[in-house]
Amino acid sequence: MVKAHVSTPVSVAGRYRLVEAVHRETNRVCWYGEDIGVERPCMITQIGLPEGTDGEEGRRVTERVIRTSERMGLMLPDRVAEVLDAVEESGTLWVVTEWIEGRPLGELLAQQGTLNYARAARIGLELLDVLEAAHGQGITHGELSPGQVFVPERGPVVVTGFGLAGATLAPRLAAPAYAAPEQARDERLGPAADLWALGALLYTMIEGRPPFRDRGRPEATLKGVDRLPLRAPVRTGPLTRAVTGLLRKDSVERLPRTVVREALARVLDDEAAATMPPPRLRGRGLPHPGWSNRTLIGGTALAVVTVAVAVLAVTDRLPGGSDSPADGTAARPAPSASATTGPGARPAPSPTESPFTRYESPEGFAVTVPAGWRPLSTDRVSDLAYRVVLGAEGDPRTLTVTYSERVGADPVAVWRDVEPALEQSGGYRRIGEITATTYRGREAAEMEWLADADGTQVRTFGRGYLLGGGRGFSLRWTAPAADWNDTANGAALATALRTFDEPSD
Repeated sequence: MVKAHVSTPVSVAGRYRLVEAVHRETNRVCWYGEDIGVERPCMITQIGLPEGTDGEEGRRVTERVIRTSERMGLMLPDRVAEVLDAVEESGTLWVVTEWIEGRPLGELLAQQGTLNYARAARIGLELLDVLEAAHGQGITHGELSPGQVFVPERGPVVVTGFGLAGATLAPRLAAPAYAAPEQARDERLGPAADLWALGALLYTMIEGRPPFRDRGRPEATLKGVDRLPLRAPVRTGPLTRAVTGLLRKDSVERLPRTVVREALARVLDDEAAATMPPPRLRGRGLPHPGWSNRTLIGGTALAVVTVAVAVLAVTDRLPGGSDSPADGTAARPAPSASATTGPGARPAPSPTESPFTRYESPEGFAVTVPAGWRPLSTDRVSDLAYRVVLGAEGDPRTLTVTYSERVGADPVAVWRDVEPALEQSGGYRRIGEITATTYRGREAAEMEWLADADGTQVRTFGRGYLLGGGRGFSLRWTAPAADWNDTANGAALATALRTFDEPSD
């Protein structure tokens, strides 16, 4: 942990000191702790047990937790938190694990509200990997909730809580809003209950609330899960079928893991397609036959633009403003759009060096682009998002403008979410760091990278900014890397960044 912690006088088993509560759920508290014996940080989870769970029964519970953790650790090292110790004291179970460098999903959602489709799908696939391994060994988690899933800055999620099913005070008392209907009825648990929990987590990540409302009392919440209809999701977009298919009341009717995996992987594939160079760059400016059809095959056009906009609107930071250099270029610009101040800096080329035209879009935004440019493609998801690619025949450069009403609160974090998909494209290499900046006093971030497009190395500069209320714009300028420092390319990029205007409210 980077932050300082002040220890409390409370200790467990005379060895583990409680320092700070980092996450709370019903009947469960997760602590940052210290192992006094070896002087190292650890995570200590405090769980209430049913009355009478002491002595022999308490020992059985602790042994089961440790044994299940060991089995999972052998199958998926670094994906399941290693249980170092489990202690039962006075009706309370204390589970000691290695410290996890990540945040509980519940804490992440409390801060960000929602996640975009791509990030939710990626977390869902990582959870599915863990569940498949467990189910293959006859292990049901049975307690999966936002407090049991830890999301690191880098790498896959880490899952805790294996071996706890059936040990808590009531079925899924720690997170009753994520209980499966059969758990609410206190029936036998099986893999289908974990799939329900996965669907509930996906629902929460995108909708910003669990599928069934927490009614304050666990019994009332569980009754609602069992008897009330699902609150219809309104924002799940390309994940709707997977989410609703997992949240079927009858466990026999829930989608199988293979179908869920295919649906989640499709969203990531669409994200990768959305982050590939736009069509005019393929074959150095020559049209790529069937490119526009590729994103429409299988009815995925809306998924493509939704992912592209939800991700790119925060990831591609937009034009320079009052807090940018005088020519309106990026705070960390591409070489051809470099700042005009400082030793050795050259002035930005004047727009008059090549013909330009003002493009007024039907969507309401406006930008000055090279003469002859027009929309090459436009994708839209109702009134929530759109993506417009501007370019011209014979010109290998493109400008992609995206808008979304579903962007996250941290522009840099969204770039980080996009990067794994970019890495799947040939020749990908980021140039420099992902940089936080501002535009017109708003949060923004920038990123540049190289990639291969049908044998041609291309370079992309992205800038975007947040408008507030979940809304955001982005600009992404892509050109052949060999032409990046040309005067004409630098002038066009600088002009687009300087002249972009968002729709007036």
